[in-house]
Formats: sequence, C-alpha cells, structure tokens
Amino acid sequence: MKNYIDLTDIEDLPALLEEARQLKKNNSDPELGKGKTLGMLFFNPSLRTRLSTEKAAKLLGMEVMVMNINSDAWALEFEDGQIMDSNKAEHIKEGAAVLSQYCDIIAVRAFPELKDKARDNAELVMNGFKKYAFVPILNMESATGHPLQALTDALTITELKKVKRPKVVLTWAPHPKALPHAVPNSFVQMMQKMDVELCIANPEGYNLNSEITKNTRVFHDQEEALKNADFVYVKNWSSYENYGKVLKTDRDWTFNQEKLRVTNNAKVMHCLPVRRNVVIADDVLDSENSVVIHQANNRTFAAQAVLKKLLKG
Repeated sequence: MKNYIDLTDIEDLPALLEEARQLKKNNSDPELGKGKTLGMLFFNPSLRTRLSTEKAAKLLGMEVMVMNINSDAWALEFEDGQIMDSNKAEHIKEGAAVLSQYCDIIAVRAFPELKDKARDNAELVMNGFKKYAFVPILNMESATGHPLQALTDALTITELKKVKRPKVVLTWAPHPKALPHAVPNSFVQMMQKMDVELCIANPEGYNLNSEITKNTRVFHDQEEALKNADFVYVKNWSSYENYGKVLKTDRDWTFNQEKLRVTNNAKVMHCLPVRRNVVIADDVLDSENSVVIHQANNRTFAAQAVLKKLLKG
C-alpha cells in the first residue's frame, strides 16, 4: 500500500480486516515502526481520529509529531500559479517536500468548506500532499471521504453480524449545522465492497453524490428503509444538490426507540460525536443496541492495520 487516501488504495479488504482483528487480539508490533515518524497535520479539529491514530502509531513503535495548521504552522497555498501576497505564507510544493524529510508517513485531516462543490470534490489539500510529498499519505478525513472511519465501520459490522449477509441501512438524521459528506460517502463505498444488503434513507433534497451511491437503493421513507435492518448507521449530512445547505431541521428523522422497533433489533452505529436527542435519542444511545463505543474502540485497530501496510509498503 503506497497511500491510504481513499478506499481504492485497499488491495485486499478481507486481509486488511483480518489484520485489524488480529491486532485487536494482540495489540502490538513495536519493532516495525522503530525509528520511524508519523507526522499528523490537522487543518480541522479531531478527538477520536487524532488519539486513535496516534495510539496506533505508538503501538507500532513510531514516534509521532502533531501540528495544528493555521495555529502552529504557516497557512498553506494549494493552488498553482498564485501570487502569494495573502495570509498564505508557504506553498504545498515546499511544505510537503520538507515534511517528507522529517516524517516517514504524513497523516492529514482537512474538511471541506461546503461552499464550492467543484473545489471540494477536487480534494486540493489531500491531492496536493499526494502530488508533492515523497512519503505515504494517510487520509484522516478529507473533503469527500473518511476511509479510516469506513474501515472501522467494516470491522465493527464484521465482528457483530449474526447473519452472513446483513441488511445495513444508512439513515440521515437532523443536525443544526451543515455537515460534510465524507463519512457517509466512505461508508457507502465500503459497504459496496462487502457482502451486505445496503440501502440509504434520506429526505428529499439530501441524496448523496450519485457517482458514489451508484445502484444503491435510496428511500425517502425512513421507516420503509429500516424494516428488517440488522445494522443502522445514523448520520447527518448537508444537501449535495443544494450544496452545503441545511434544508430540514425538524426532528421527525431523529432515530429513536420507535424507529428501532421497525428494525430486526438492529445494532445502531454512529461515528461520533453525536448530538443526543437530535441525531439519536437517549433511549437508543443508552440501550444495548447502541454499538457506538465498540465502534470508537475499533478506530485504533483499523488505523494500526493501515499504518502497518504503509510501513511495509
């Protein structure tokens, strides 16, 4: 594995999942990363991704350096041919090359602005590092994808499924802010790689990018989609068609016990952080059906499996 920027970088998904499962049983390989450094760059804040990836690197014996861009470092320019007379003091060409001398793997987290669809889809930040760095790049969430979270989700479903081909529902839920499409995008793409029955439930106006969803069934009736579900992944995202807009804020799509009863006693997933009683009700999050903490724990082992592949690659 040369990079882990999107899910196309996975050469053998079952083998990668098995690697993560084995690391969960015997969670160390401290010699592999000895003398190696992981540089973690955050253009946006993080809790689980930051701590789980740092822990994963240290379990492999790596040193870790963390920088918060725009507070600990110069603002970077990603566009070519720019007259750099604004607040951006360094170009990605120099920045990525210098970081490649200090780090053996560069991990990057950079959210979309949700203003310009074409610009966000171009993935200027992640592709800039891919183009100008000469060490592996690890995506800790970009404008359009979160492959580490998706691998975690695949691991969680693999561990907890009770039938060979479970029904998995990705359902939209309300949120007061405009949120990106990265997590649902990568979740859909990951489930398309697995032996599951996948469908998506969202209100009118909230369909994800059709180039990602492809032939996956989309329901605008949430309860219809939830029938007989084995896993329900609850997540908000802003409109893709009316890019970055919040079109609906009422709570009739909040996932609660009434919705849960429609399912096949489903396991309920969320990437966290979750707004209680807006996205998911207390009576679900505090129930035995909620696997959000199990899911969060798996972040370490998914990251560790990827880091091992990058170090060996």
